[in-house]
Amino acid sequence: MANIKSQIKRNKQNRAARLRNRVYRGSARTFVRKAQAAIRNENTELAETEVLKAIRALDKAAQKGVIHKNNAARRKSRLMQYHNSIKS
Repeated sequence: MANIKSQIKRNKQNRAARLRNRVYRGSARTFVRKAQAAIRNENTELAETEVLKAIRALDKAAQKGVIHKNNAARRKSRLMQYHNSIKS
């Protein structure tokens, strides 16, 4: 445990940020999983809406700084590739 006052404060800030970030990271993961499941089931209309929700969640996580913007771009790209490969 930290004895230095500034480090105690920093630990408290890190804990708060981690809890805040979990919301965005977790929802992005959930939406991506739902989109992949819809794509696997070949339900094109549901897959389309779920992919858009996943992209929105990844963009929001990147905007908040929870994940890096290139990480979000890579995950969106892979999701769209998967979506397009089954769609055609």
